Amino acid sequence: MKLLISWLTRLIIEVFTIATSKDRLKRLFHIPLYSNALYLMVANAANALIGFVFWIIVARFYSPEDVGFASAAISAVSLLAMLANLGLGYGLIRFLPHSGENANNMINSCFTIGGIVSIVAVCVFLFGLGLWSPALLPIRQDCVYLVAFVLFTIALTLSLLTEQTFVAERRTGFVLAKNLIFNVLRLPFVLLLALFFQSFGIFSSWGISLAVALFVSVFVFLPRIRFGYRPSFTVDKGAVKDILRFSFANHIGNLFWTAPASILPIMVINMLGAELNAYFYIAWAIGSVLTMIPTVSALSLFAEGSYDEDKLEQNIWRSLKMVFVILLPVAMLILALADKILLLFGGSYSENAATLLRLLSIAALPLAINAVYLGIKRVEKKPKVIIGLTAFMAAVTLGLSFLLLPRLGISGVGIAWLISQGIIALAIIAGLLKSRLVKRKVEL
Repeated sequence: MKLLISWLTRLIIEVFTIATSKDRLKRLFHIPLYSNALYLMVANAANALIGFVFWIIVARFYSPEDVGFASAAISAVSLLAMLANLGLGYGLIRFLPHSGENANNMINSCFTIGGIVSIVAVCVFLFGLGLWSPALLPIRQDCVYLVAFVLFTIALTLSLLTEQTFVAERRTGFVLAKNLIFNVLRLPFVLLLALFFQSFGIFSSWGISLAVALFVSVFVFLPRIRFGYRPSFTVDKGAVKDILRFSFANHIGNLFWTAPASILPIMVINMLGAELNAYFYIAWAIGSVLTMIPTVSALSLFAEGSYDEDKLEQNIWRSLKMVFVILLPVAMLILALADKILLLFGGSYSENAATLLRLLSIAALPLAINAVYLGIKRVEKKPKVIIGLTAFMAAVTLGLSFLLLPRLGISGVGIAWLISQGIIALAIIAGLLKSRLVKRKVEL
């Protein structure tokens, strides 16, 4: 207990010192771990802030049923793209920095494999739609919606791989530029399409903007990072052999980590209906701002560890400081003003989703510890630990949500999320304290 109090005291002092010193804040931008993480945070913050405007517009111009259906469709696309990714992005981060002249073949091979797998995944999903999500059957019954669903799944898969290529190259400013293109475009599109479509207007404005941002990233940004890069249909076995071996275990862990965000909207719409799913989705989207802070910090830690493992311990401490400097005030603000923030989307959103949003803001604190710990284990190449922790988190979150949704409504998801993140964080802290005590006894 003394060790834990000492560690927390040191962290609080460091956080306060950094937050109140302009000189120290300026120096952070000269450290790649911080600069790349901050670019990623700004990129995700832009996604969130402009996303709030997007969903406010959507809530004003579309019915809750349309919002619920379109958000579930977007979640399904996100889940399929994550499945099709195969963890290749993590492989790019780990191996691209040392690939030399083979870099372009490595990038194109990952893009080709991801694109092919995404086509297979979306076809299987649509074929069995009546089994795993009957509420989304209208997608299969409308040929325009169907084609858009397939194309947007492929686009999102390639978009994720493109972003991770930027991270691997430590050029995360291009992630910010890509996200700004996507976010700026979807606002006028969703307004324009509201005149002609219902839920498809929401879905298509999101997907068209994504496709344009992907096009610019592949044909403009990537050639600036990798001289002579040209996209091509390529599968170079030598270039991806090590990536595939490394990526699969990380992919399984990442699927478990992201499973709640992708599955819960589908679960909610099937159990509680489209209207309540709209309230859930908006609260979850706001809560994702908090999740983003430790997640991108862990990703930057992984990228830096791939370059130089000798500085891992130093970068771990830096990551924790950065996470809590940013996370604590944001979490406290959302906790205090949850109902007021949701009023931007309408009174019904504030009435139905405020409790859920407050629970998500509390859960962000243990989640921060968990995310950074997983980043450490990726650098250390310990996939069994990653899979075990993320599988437990997904199982507890989804299992408890399934039990609590009929009884507590969407607030049940917040309780499930807080419990799963809290248990894992306590286990990590207990394990670290135990190893520290053992180390001290050995030294004595």
